[in-house]
Amino acid sequence: MLNLTIAALFLVGTHFGIASTPLRAELIGRVGERSYRLLYSLLAIVALAWLITAWRAAPLVPLWTAGAGLRHAALALMPVAFLLVVCAITAPNPTVIGQRPDPDAAAPATGIIRVTRHPFMWGVGSWALLHLLANGDQASFLFFGSFVVLALGGTFLIDARRTREGAPGWGVFLQATSNLPFAAIAQRRQRFVPREIGLWRVALALALYVLFLWVHPWLFGVSPLA
Repeated sequence: MLNLTIAALFLVGTHFGIASTPLRAELIGRVGERSYRLLYSLLAIVALAWLITAWRAAPLVPLWTAGAGLRHAALALMPVAFLLVVCAITAPNPTVIGQRPDPDAAAPATGIIRVTRHPFMWGVGSWALLHLLANGDQASFLFFGSFVVLALGGTFLIDARRTREGAPGWGVFLQATSNLPFAAIAQRRQRFVPREIGLWRVALALALYVLFLWVHPWLFGVSPLA
């Protein structure tokens, strides 16, 4: 379990300690943005591979019993995580690397960005949290917990970095959106427009969800439907 613990700390530490701090700008200044992205991507791949390998080799140490109700709840909520990720990768988002707010846009945010300005991170964080709760063992707690911390904690660090950068239109975008899903809508700073998300994204998310249910036993050795 020590190997898994170190791997989890390495994954989270390298992301938070490099990508979300002033060290990132310093490294880009020294090696250039393209080289930085390449080196950082390689580091992230190594960290992820180490974590997965350590998780697969870790012994099973139960922490709590995940009953049928909890597993069924995870199955029912997982499509939401898929939808968040699908929306995040199929639409522009000023919080993503290489993208910036459009100061001249008619609306600061559209689609899923009205719900949360970090749909990908919330999608990954939701996926990890649901898996963590539905498994209930120490290895899964460390493995999926590292993704929960990385994704949801990363949203605050991304906001802080973008605020430091001060791109034109970022302040308006920040005020018109929220990190916590539906918070800006509840505060009447934003409104929910389902048609902007699109039925095709919902259909794609559901199709991917069904596909992953089908291949899950072959990829991970256990069926979520069992």
